[in-house]
Amino acid sequence: MAFKLLSSLVALFGIIISTTAGPLSRRVACPDGVHTASNEACCQLFAIRDDLQKNLFDGGQCNAEAHESLRLTFHDAIAISPALEAQGIFGGGGADGSIAIFSEIETNFHPNIGLDEIVEKQRPFIERHNLGVADFIQFAGAIDGLVPEPFHTPDQIFARLADASNGEFDEILTVWLLVAHTVAAANDVDPTIPGTPFDSTPGVFDSQFFLETTLKGTLFPGDGPNQGEVESPLRGELRLQSDFAIARDNRSACEWQSFINNQTKVHDMFQFVFHDLSILGQNISTLVDCTEVVPVPKPVIGHTHFPAGLNIKDVDHACAETPFPVLPTDPGPRTSVAPVLP
Repeated sequence: MAFKLLSSLVALFGIIISTTAGPLSRRVACPDGVHTASNEACCQLFAIRDDLQKNLFDGGQCNAEAHESLRLTFHDAIAISPALEAQGIFGGGGADGSIAIFSEIETNFHPNIGLDEIVEKQRPFIERHNLGVADFIQFAGAIDGLVPEPFHTPDQIFARLADASNGEFDEILTVWLLVAHTVAAANDVDPTIPGTPFDSTPGVFDSQFFLETTLKGTLFPGDGPNQGEVESPLRGELRLQSDFAIARDNRSACEWQSFINNQTKVHDMFQFVFHDLSILGQNISTLVDCTEVVPVPKPVIGHTHFPAGLNIKDVDHACAETPFPVLPTDPGPRTSVAPVLP
């Protein structure tokens, strides 16, 4: 099932470029005469950053291309299985750019449906700047059966991520990765309503998603139920079966709840886990950290809140260990969520 992610990777996360690393004690002047960098290997990324922001992301906006670029990074990186490699079976290459290099094959795998569009939109940028495909995908932003689907159970998803990461991505870190869904929308879970968000603030990297996923579902936004979809609490909002289940699983429910109204945790934990995702299958000793090229995002304004018409009585409280946060409710008629337009 395909779903778009609504966040500009360039504006949020550290980047890694594949080249020989070496400790430097001073900054070097870049050939453009404008920038300096801790390692000259990072210099070319300044021009790529500016080109992406201007010509793919509409001046640094949360547009559809920025959304899909983030989704692409996950689908490229997670397709790796050390367990298969140990059996002498090819287990994918992780964050190796294969989803773009072999796009005619890999974008036809079921979990990757819809990614062919962003692969083709990124291709001219890759060619223009002569950057490695894997580097570009991670900067801007599979083997069939290795990418989780929204109809998979928590057991299946936890096992898949643990395998891909040699055990690092446990149930807790899986929740951290799902922070990405706070800026996400579905295109192909229900093809009759493309661009349907997963929460009521799809253009803001906040914790609203974690609250709204705990609310009791009452309706389907389109012609559901569809495979991988369960009822959502708001008109215009789509809920993935996998998000619903992980938010209520006893191994992950309390970690899920801990993100509600905790913007610092949303930012810090996702940045941490996405870094590790971006280097799956790579030898980190051969990489150079070019985080300095990434612009600092603007702070999120406001706090997590119940959508209008809903309150604490609408919560499925799955974490028995911790009281549910006290939150305000938006005034006005019951919230209805608009689609994300391409």
